[in-house]
Formats: sequence, structure tokens, C-alpha cells
Amino acid sequence: MSDDLMTIRQMCDAFDVTPRTLRFYEAKELLYPQREGQRRWFTRRDRARLKLILRGKRFGFSLEEIRQLLDLYDLGDGQFTQFARSIEIGRDRLTAMTAQRDELDEAIRDLEEQLNWGEKIIGQMQQKKAG
Repeated sequence: MSDDLMTIRQMCDAFDVTPRTLRFYEAKELLYPQREGQRRWFTRRDRARLKLILRGKRFGFSLEEIRQLLDLYDLGDGQFTQFARSIEIGRDRLTAMTAQRDELDEAIRDLEEQLNWGEKIIGQMQQKKAG
């Protein structure tokens, strides 16, 4: 076997994923390991694809979006279409993430206010009780 090939265990260790995850990505046609009987051998290309899959998932891309982006690699246009589409999806995702962050920031401020109010009420109750 070539040094370029990795077993499923080596892939799991290298990328901190489970065998089930790798099989799932294979079933979704995101990875294409070489098969030798029941064994799977992952190539450099598989490793590059997995790195992009995990990055896409971290950014909140759907598996279908990731699959479509990965499929654009082989278009033969020097990856122009792949890069352009990645930027388009990335900008949409960034807009959504920023909106989520703003909503979360507002919820945090509201919760802080409620906690401060509750602590103030408890303090007043304790003063009345002690007084």
C-alpha cells in the first residue's frame, strides 16, 4: 500500500471523527475511499475533501451544499466556479451567522437584566426579613 493511503482508523484519529461519520459521508457521496474487500483506503483527495467537509459543517453549510461545492472541483475551469460558489454560499452563511449572533447578544442582555432585577428583588426581600 502507498504511504498516501490511510485506513479508517487513521482517518478517525487524524480528523477526530468516528468510523460512523466516515461511512455516513461515504454514503452521502462526499468521500470515495478505495475498497479492498471490507477495508476502506482513504487517499489524499479523500483527506482534502474531509477537511473541507468538516470546515463546511463548522460554518453551518448543509451537506448538500458541501457536496455540490466539492463536485465543482472537477469542472475543469481551474476551480473558478467552485471558488465563486463557495464565496456566495459563505457570504449568505456569514449574514445568517451575524444575525444569529445579534439575536443571541440581545437575548443575553435581556437575561442579564432579568437576573439583575431578580437579585434586586431577593435583596429587598432579605432586607425586609432582617429588618
